[in-house]
Amino acid sequence: MSRTQPAGTPLGDAFHVYDTTLRDGAQREGISYSVADKLAVARHLDALGVGFIEGGWPGALPKDTEFFARAAAGELQLRHAALVAFGATRKAGTTAAVDPQVRALLDSQAPVVTLVAKSDRRHVERALRTDVAENCAMVSDTVAFLVGEGRRVFVDAEHFFDGYAFDPDTALRVLDAAVTAGADVAVLCDTNGGMLPLGIAEVVTEVAARTGFRLGIHCQDDTGCAVANSVAAVQAGATHVQCTANGYGERAGNADLFPVVGNLVTKLGMPVLPDGALAELTRTSHALAEIANIAPDTHQAYVGSSAFAHKAGLHASAIKVDPELYNHMDPVDVGNGQRVLVTEMAGRASVELKGAELGLDLAGRPDATSAVVATVKEREAQGWSFEAADASLELLMRAAIGDRAPAPFTLESYRVITERRADGEVVAEATVKVLVDGRRLIATEEGNGPINALDAALRSALTASCPWLQDVELADYKVRILTPGGAQDEHGTAAVTRVLVESADRDGAWTTVGVHGNVVEASWLALVDALAYAALRARRPVATSAR
Repeated sequence: MSRTQPAGTPLGDAFHVYDTTLRDGAQREGISYSVADKLAVARHLDALGVGFIEGGWPGALPKDTEFFARAAAGELQLRHAALVAFGATRKAGTTAAVDPQVRALLDSQAPVVTLVAKSDRRHVERALRTDVAENCAMVSDTVAFLVGEGRRVFVDAEHFFDGYAFDPDTALRVLDAAVTAGADVAVLCDTNGGMLPLGIAEVVTEVAARTGFRLGIHCQDDTGCAVANSVAAVQAGATHVQCTANGYGERAGNADLFPVVGNLVTKLGMPVLPDGALAELTRTSHALAEIANIAPDTHQAYVGSSAFAHKAGLHASAIKVDPELYNHMDPVDVGNGQRVLVTEMAGRASVELKGAELGLDLAGRPDATSAVVATVKEREAQGWSFEAADASLELLMRAAIGDRAPAPFTLESYRVITERRADGEVVAEATVKVLVDGRRLIATEEGNGPINALDAALRSALTASCPWLQDVELADYKVRILTPGGAQDEHGTAAVTRVLVESADRDGAWTTVGVHGNVVEASWLALVDALAYAALRARRPVATSAR
């Protein structure tokens, strides 16, 4: 807890990766970290190897005060990072030594303190309702007091870029007050997020030349340029970059830690993480998304599941020759992986690469490959989609190469009814009739909706002959209504339904797809594929002909 500079990177204290997920990131709409969550986030960030973790604003928020207290009591053992407390300079007309907010920063026992200071004269006069001289005195007095108490101090110059454009002398005067009093870094903040990369680079270069101070950068993403702005600032001379995990933050968010670090390491050759840590980017991103209770962004640069996914047949043809032709880097380097999506855009190369990804060798089977391509194109024209249903695609590929075992059952019929009872309860009931080893089995079950009832009835009929079904559960169910060209009437009754079913067992999850004009039949097709794939996973007969 006493360390005040990052450890474990080749650059050491010469360059700072500073994370503010627990303070600025927590301001994102929909995020509410508990103290336990904050401790867990800090541990993940420390394991990744960031240099500084801003834990929050002690004294202003009870949860943040508790977080620092529990960290100081030993619940947070940091190997790489220094813990940072965030707060404001003293109020006008008093002294830092008696300001309760400043005292709370000391009480947090954090070895590093980041102070926010107004650097736009309009904010000084209108928001603080004081003058520039007093504002600078507030900055210098607070910095000097905290440094005198043994704290390392950074100063966030709030609204710096807007303030520098309006009155550069005032903005620079605030930086001078901070650094002269002992602040290690003057952080230039694009608080409103309105800057673009060339403008950021120009100002950082100019301020560095005029002051000689060590500069940092803090960018919001209101123009969608926070990552680019942060990298541009580093290229212009900033040696301290503030980010949040997955770009969490107020309004449009902050500079995303993972692409910023990915760019610094892989594009600029700056070893800003400990050895081996770059490969943890994807895992860390997803882990922090889970703690925030926000679905990971599948299209996030470097770490998204689609970041190295290829759909076009032209891409697949080139990747088959050399993956570097359509990947800007090896995805393994950031803990991600390449995926090939098989859709109506796919060609033979896409199918062969996808087959290899699924453990099937289609390279020497041109007839089977052509058959898969033709089937996929035909079905996708009817509304099927295989890019989100790898299990159904694998079953289709196996059928094309003749790797299909006899089905464990044959469907005779199914029936689903929905009943609204006098007490207002709505109950679905399904009956299935199947043939298993020459025996006719009938099962009826109720469920929460027709699909749940159908799934339950099918399981009931098959459990005796397929006991491994007890380990399989229906994890998710999605329905989309599609509009076939020219076939839908004005009431939508001719619409086609696509169903995606996610199933899971103790070893993982898989997704299957079904398409039909009737939602129940579409669901049945997806359920049968789910069962077939479960049988495949269990190395039992595959139910691919049970439709």
